[in-house]
Amino acid sequence: MDRITARRAAPPWKPRVEPALQTLPARKRLAMPIQSLERDDVGGARARFADSHPWRRTVLLTATGASTLAASAVMASLLAPKGFSVADGVMLGLFVVLFAWVAFAFVSAVAGFVLAWRAPRVSATDPQPIIFTRTALLMPTYNEDPGRILSGAQAIYEELDALGVAELYDIYILSDTRDAAIAQAEATGVVRLRLRLGEGATERIFYRRRPENTDRKAGNIADWVTRFGAGYESMIILDADSLMTGDTIVRLTAAMEHDPKAGLIQTLPNIVGATTLFARLQQFAGRIYGPIIARGQDWWSGAEGNYWGHNAIIRTRAFAECAGLPHVKGGKPFGGHIMSHDFVEAALLRRGGWAIRMAPELTGSYEETPPSLVDMAVRDRRWCQGNLQHSAILGAKGFHWVSRLHLARGVLAYLTAPLWLAFLAAGAVVWFQQRDSVSQTSGPIALGLFILTMVLLLIPKVMGAVVTARDRVARQACGGPGKLALGVVTEVALSALMAPIFMLMHSLAVADVLRGRHSGWAAQQRDDGKMKFKDAWKRHGLHTLLGLGWAFAAYRLDPMLLAWTSPLAVGLVLSMPISMLTSRGDVGRLCERLGLFRIPEEIETPKVIRRAVQLRARYAAEAAMRFQIDLLFRNPAEVYRPTPQSVQANLRAAA
Repeated sequence: MDRITARRAAPPWKPRVEPALQTLPARKRLAMPIQSLERDDVGGARARFADSHPWRRTVLLTATGASTLAASAVMASLLAPKGFSVADGVMLGLFVVLFAWVAFAFVSAVAGFVLAWRAPRVSATDPQPIIFTRTALLMPTYNEDPGRILSGAQAIYEELDALGVAELYDIYILSDTRDAAIAQAEATGVVRLRLRLGEGATERIFYRRRPENTDRKAGNIADWVTRFGAGYESMIILDADSLMTGDTIVRLTAAMEHDPKAGLIQTLPNIVGATTLFARLQQFAGRIYGPIIARGQDWWSGAEGNYWGHNAIIRTRAFAECAGLPHVKGGKPFGGHIMSHDFVEAALLRRGGWAIRMAPELTGSYEETPPSLVDMAVRDRRWCQGNLQHSAILGAKGFHWVSRLHLARGVLAYLTAPLWLAFLAAGAVVWFQQRDSVSQTSGPIALGLFILTMVLLLIPKVMGAVVTARDRVARQACGGPGKLALGVVTEVALSALMAPIFMLMHSLAVADVLRGRHSGWAAQQRDDGKMKFKDAWKRHGLHTLLGLGWAFAAYRLDPMLLAWTSPLAVGLVLSMPISMLTSRGDVGRLCERLGLFRIPEEIETPKVIRRAVQLRARYAAEAAMRFQIDLLFRNPAEVYRPTPQSVQANLRAAA
């Protein structure tokens, strides 16, 4: 028997973690008691600082309330001709909630626009602050492409090393991966990474895989805190698709050192690396509109800010003292471990007397986005269940009222979809009831109310474009004022067409959650790929039929009703071609070549992004080569194999 045949006849190869990876730093345990939602155990132990920015919140709530009251009075006058029926009352009640939601976001965005217009931009050329404390960079992963997270870790380490501060930072890859073959690729990848970077990295980069993924990501972070947290003043949480420049990491660390009351500082991650048309739309929208939205939220939230689960720095001791997550009492869908843990951790930290702040002025914080409408909906389905669970936490003892506001807004972010759907249904009933009593003045008034609502929705996007156009460098990086304006108009049009699709998807997700159906926990799809017609029909066939049904019913009821709701009908009827078109990478790359939906980071790509993309291509090529070799000696079913999409996407990105 020759050597190869003998190897193939041997017992199946089992993935294992290399002994070298068992060398973790000495444990420095930190107690992390489980917090209670029924009582405030830490409220009296630490002095509360004064409520931050009360006048700003007064302005925000007063403007929101006044505009909602005025618009609701107009709506009531439109519904009054035949007296108030049940449908009238339902429609008016829904209008109050939905208009308040839109008005709140508008007032916040206006504040963000004013701040963005006036505030100087923090530049990476500013003197690097001097830092003294040790910080851990935590990179949780769950069945992700190992090359993605390892390339990010290496790119970040190299940046810190170039700045001369690498000895103050340790990188931990915290694996919750359940697939043994992917876990083997993670382990061997970390070994190669440490060898590639030299002796210093051996003491700076670590890998730990949990035997059980208890409580998912929150449990993963908590496990690290209890085992190693006492060795670090702060920890920076990064997702598998997160990147940060070394300069931003240092500035975050300095900000935490200079503010002893800060428990958490959240950055604004910019979306990068988009290849499909859908991802490029999200990337463009986030870059153009995101800054004023973030500045607006920072303006009124102050020390009672929020946490988005990644790209943030957290004071380790504060987190251990205050943020041990309990399980929510009760059964599905709200009982059990807390899924959307970030909002709750922020609320618990603030309850303990720690400030939760944002740093929207800091650039150099990046993430990726799902490549298609369907992939976004899959992620939203999981977030939907987590956010709706917050309704069972809103009454927790000791929470600051602004923390409750963040939680309530998270719940409403998904409940607004079925509320809009119910509003449309109630509107159709009211239209049928009152179509014979419509006066000559009610039509223009209704049109004016509709235009006002659209203005409140669209003006924040215009303000974001204006702020971008004002900056000569950013304006030219976006292709000049013409392509910037074309990008905004096209993004608004496509977003309007996709809005009804998301409305139905979110409504069905809410219904699933309320029925007790669990969302599961699968790795996110991050690489692009075309959607076949069969898949499009499976995902959007119901949307198409509902769009056709609505158009037919509205036309039979009153052609004018169809005209008013045509954006809804058109978006649903075209859901299949819209989803198929926007999921295509070639369409996205065509837009890139034409300079459409361009962002500054594509013209002057930060070094950490360029390096991560280059390394991802290298990891993908090495993984493909190792797979071919492993086919000769090992059981192919037990060997990690990168997907063709991930290999091709990485190689294209490097090119």
